[in-house]
Amino acid sequence: MAAKINPEICTGCATCVDICPVEAIAIENDKAAVDGDTCVDCGTCVDECPVEAISMED
Repeated sequence: MAAKINPEICTGCATCVDICPVEAIAIENDKAAVDGDTCVDCGTCVDECPVEAISMED
């Protein structure tokens, strides 16, 4: 269950990039993108996103 970014909400602020403990998030085309193979499902990005653009996939 990797983090999922809603590109319609994401502002590309990079808060999630800076907070991710395993560097699984990068900014691509001005939006955050998660590497599902690297993500460890910790949820830190979900809690820190200022616009609530991140959720955990089922």
